[in-house]
Amino acid sequence: MSLISHRGGRITLGLSIHRPEMIPFTAGLMKQHEAIFLEEPPAAGFEDMLAGTLSVEDYLRPIDVEYPAFSRAMCHLLRELKAEGKQIFQVEPFLVALLDIHDFFASGGTPQELQRDSLLVPVYLAERRATGALLAYYRTVMTGSFEESLEAIKQFARYDAARFRLRDSLRAQALERLIQLFRSAYIEAGVIHYSLWRLLQKRVSSSKDLRLVFLADQALSTIGRKGHLYGPGDQLTLLYIFHPDLNQPKREAVLAARALVYAKLITKNEIAEASNTVPHLLDERACIQMTARLSLDDCRQLFPKVRRAGTHKAHEIVEDFLDHSVSMCEEVG
Repeated sequence: MSLISHRGGRITLGLSIHRPEMIPFTAGLMKQHEAIFLEEPPAAGFEDMLAGTLSVEDYLRPIDVEYPAFSRAMCHLLRELKAEGKQIFQVEPFLVALLDIHDFFASGGTPQELQRDSLLVPVYLAERRATGALLAYYRTVMTGSFEESLEAIKQFARYDAARFRLRDSLRAQALERLIQLFRSAYIEAGVIHYSLWRLLQKRVSSSKDLRLVFLADQALSTIGRKGHLYGPGDQLTLLYIFHPDLNQPKREAVLAARALVYAKLITKNEIAEASNTVPHLLDERACIQMTARLSLDDCRQLFPKVRRAGTHKAHEIVEDFLDHSVSMCEEVG
């Protein structure tokens, strides 16, 4: 394994969430670096979009973006950074391989025809297992028992963790070859990619040149709030990422149970609200803190009540349950 030799610069790994309110904080960090490495595969028209010869809307139209408002705002930010002379790259080998697999299948290829010694095989297997487990979880959580749903979400978390281990490993290898070309580099990543930090540490010649920033922490501090933004499902996945053979049944069960409830509480869509109020961060923080108060038995009682409830109704159910639990404790006390 080779080590990166920097020319007196630094690397910043910024872990964030893809929400519009994070753009100002991301911008502040990106401006401090010569090169920027985005967490996305190369897309047609990217350079034209950066140069302004292709509109942001036309660039995004053929891309399946999960958060449109965030993606539009990010594109406008990247244009500004490009105009300032920043070098901007899209680096995400796992997703590149996944797109190649989709093209291969679309042209009539089959899984059996994938070359055994190619990167496409481990990517295909990791994606197939995780996607299959996710679909099984969706089916189970709507019709199965609480215990069956716990097993389904744990199974998905294990396969998802394996997928993230491969994805982060491939990205670290790709970045190792690229960031040594620049005096300083900013690496964009989602909060679930914490293991990328560990992998990069092994590839950087001096740990002092590499820093990790949780952008959500910075954003929350601007409004006087604290608290991590790892929901119970992410916590479980991270445990499996770092400990593939984890065998702590009680701990796994509690996190899985809380994740079942959390999934009903969290707001899925982008919130149309001024970004300086950090609505998504506050929503995630509130849901994390709420589910952290729930025991395994609490979740077992709540699960049938919230499994088909909308977000607002689920909040009411869980809040009433917690209020009642506090009242009961006070009476007993």
